[in-house]
Amino acid sequence: MRLRALSGFDAKGPACFLLEIGGRRLLLDLGEGPDAGRRPDLGGIGRVDAVLISHGHADHVGALDMLAGLGDPPIHATEPVRALGTDARLSGARDLPAQGEILGIQIESGPSGHAPGGVWMRIGGAAGLLYSGDLASGSQVFPAAPLPKARAAVLDCSYGIEPQGLDAQRQALLAAIGQGPCLLPAPPAGRGLDLALACAAAGHAVRMCPRIREVARALLERSDWLLPDAADPLQRLLQTAEPLAAGSTLSGVMIAAGANCGSGLSRTLGPRALREGVQIVFTGHLAQEAPSAGWVAEGRARHLRWNVHPDRETLSAMLAQAQPEVALAAFAPPRRRAEVEAAFPGSRWTQDGALEW
Repeated sequence: MRLRALSGFDAKGPACFLLEIGGRRLLLDLGEGPDAGRRPDLGGIGRVDAVLISHGHADHVGALDMLAGLGDPPIHATEPVRALGTDARLSGARDLPAQGEILGIQIESGPSGHAPGGVWMRIGGAAGLLYSGDLASGSQVFPAAPLPKARAAVLDCSYGIEPQGLDAQRQALLAAIGQGPCLLPAPPAGRGLDLALACAAAGHAVRMCPRIREVARALLERSDWLLPDAADPLQRLLQTAEPLAAGSTLSGVMIAAGANCGSGLSRTLGPRALREGVQIVFTGHLAQEAPSAGWVAEGRARHLRWNVHPDRETLSAMLAQAQPEVALAAFAPPRRRAEVEAAFPGSRWTQDGALEW
């Protein structure tokens, strides 16, 4: 069994990993970004038998058009990912099972706490590979199942050994919002709903863009992909949150699609907020060449992280659960990868983006 990172090693870059197992060649995700439209280099990789998708964010699915050069192998994704997909290749994908087989290879998956329908995968059973995809703990919306054991693992190390947990970050964000108004750009199929629920619970008047409402409705129709106690708060949120549109008055806490103000409704509302003196708080990765990075650097907007990847405590739990013989620290630039390796010396980490076992 062998795995090679085509992208996603030594950088916060697009996810794409080539797994060779049981005579089959599987791609795990095929993304674009999050910085400046970066794409994996697929040159010379040869035949691919299938593509397994962890979740529907662009840095994991944004380069599916590149599959035409690989013979258009079948794509497998969970039902929520297919339902919310805006790419016909994704919406028409085959199922990614919780327990089953793909091309004769044993596949298991479980919710990863990161996004609608987002999952980790174990491929080839306990002797095979665990791919965490993007993983988070502490969401009020998305469940996260414990990881199974596997001999090798690709683990989400996007934050390195981030010491601060989500509870402290939630309090810091609510304190920064104060009495508002405040614009919170966010991925609609991700932390947007968690942000809205936290602000509503704190007594803020919440306004949500149409895309985030669409995601909430889609999840309510698929309640098995929600935490057991999330359905009622989401339903109340849909009933009480005011609509948000390009021409809306900038008031309350506004949750707008587009994490970096380079897409979605936040692309329009961000410049308006700057002109009108309304606070903007970014809560995720500041993508290069997107408005967010420049505005924060200039002091025109704030950056307060809201964990949607593992902090140190979560990463420690992931290693304890999976117990891999060898692991790859994914989505981490060299400095953060070195921090992870130093913090967990009992684990063996690949230094070249490849695994063989």
